[in-house]
Amino acid sequence: MPNNAEIAAKLLRDAADFFRHVGDQNAPIKPQMDHNARAFETVADMVETDPTGEFDTPGPDGQAG
Repeated sequence: MPNNAEIAAKLLRDAADFFRHVGDQNAPIKPQMDHNARAFETVADMVETDPTGEFDTPGPDGQAG
């Protein structure tokens, strides 16, 4: 039985596939859809390799936290 991280990674990869299919059908938005797909795949990799890891994003002032 898959754990939650495995399910999350699968959903993220499926979303990446969806973005790629949308981009393949809509040339004007293909670059953005490819970018989205890469982002979802990156997060899927993170969830698989470090399911309890933390991700620090910059705040409004550009500083982490």
